[in-house]
Amino acid sequence: MVRGVRGAITVELNSADAIGEASRRLLSAIVDVNRIELEQIASVIFSATKDLDAETPALGVRQMGWTTIPLFCTQEMEVPDGLPRCIRVLVHVNTEKPQSEIRHVYLDGAVVLRPDIAGGG
Repeated sequence: MVRGVRGAITVELNSADAIGEASRRLLSAIVDVNRIELEQIASVIFSATKDLDAETPALGVRQMGWTTIPLFCTQEMEVPDGLPRCIRVLVHVNTEKPQSEIRHVYLDGAVVLRPDIAGGG
């Protein structure tokens, strides 16, 4: 069975270092709170807002050693009053856990996106 785990984080600066650090922090938190083994991860989809173009979130995660997991990046839709400097993620995990046990992780300014479930991180 495959489950989706959502998350998001805001980034202070549009720099490769800041994007990489935020991406690593977000994915580490998702893995930790859900007790995910890397072998369980089928793939990861990232989106970033238009104002984050110094580097891809995937590169930062590759630097954690995630070299065999398929990672995909795309640009987030631009919407009026959208949250700036935000990286969103959808992690596909092979797990027997019911969806009710999956903990989504929203960090820093991204908590406003889903305050109803942001407690996971």
